[in-house]
Amino acid sequence: MRAASVDRIVAAALEEDAPWGDITSAALIPATATASADLVAREDGVFSGAQVFDAAFGLTDAAIAVTWHVHDGERFTGGDVLASVKGPARAVLTAERIGLNFVQRMSGIATLTAEYVARVAGTGARIADTRKTTPGLRLFERHAVRSGGGHNHRYSLSDAVMAKDNHLAVLTAGGLGVTEALREAIARLPHTMPVEVEVDRLDQIEPVLAAGLDIIMLDNFSLDDLRRGVEQVAGRVTVEASGGVNLDTVCAIAQTGVDVISVGALTHSARALDLGLDVRLDLPAAR
Repeated sequence: MRAASVDRIVAAALEEDAPWGDITSAALIPATATASADLVAREDGVFSGAQVFDAAFGLTDAAIAVTWHVHDGERFTGGDVLASVKGPARAVLTAERIGLNFVQRMSGIATLTAEYVARVAGTGARIADTRKTTPGLRLFERHAVRSGGGHNHRYSLSDAVMAKDNHLAVLTAGGLGVTEALREAIARLPHTMPVEVEVDRLDQIEPVLAAGLDIIMLDNFSLDDLRRGVEQVAGRVTVEASGGVNLDTVCAIAQTGVDVISVGALTHSARALDLGLDVRLDLPAAR
């Protein structure tokens, strides 16, 4: 992730949490006090968010040092110390909540993604996220999906053409058939721009393929129709399945032969993992 983008998002979170400073730490903690802290896992999972955690503490006070014992994408078990933090006590306490919020959320996404990826192992299908992300946090949540072994879909509306049912309804409102309307639209695009079209019935596949797209999305198809759709496409374009995907269904969907399974739940339904920061005040040695 670009450092400037990470810093911008983290700085906004820090400003939201302490717009006029941390009055509790300022009132209770001596200005000269230093503290050590351990980032500890309270449960098993897959880690994500080291760069973001670093930014939370570094932007609060550059004197804080973070030492990592785990890397993004690595598994851990409950009780593991994931990182060690040392620096001015006031600053450590000020940054604590924001640093934890981010790594708990990102590690939750990474852990859930890894479970989806494990369910489709050996099928050849890849697990991808969607744009169903927390506003303002897409960069972090997409990174967490990659930490869990998943893949990213288009990052934004500016990255690729993806025509859904509402787009097709408007596009064909003037009387053109879907093939001709799509061909005219595709002809106006740069040759480097990928085009994906969503269909929700088998009889839509051939007219859409005839327009010359790159990816076809089979949306909310039954398992039988997914198999038929994959056979009908016959490798001419990438086939993506979407809709009705959960941990109980994803393996069967992958076994139909689709290339990509997009899962909104990776980002909109992931549970934050239980990670804690155990802080200790560094006392001067006795004389």
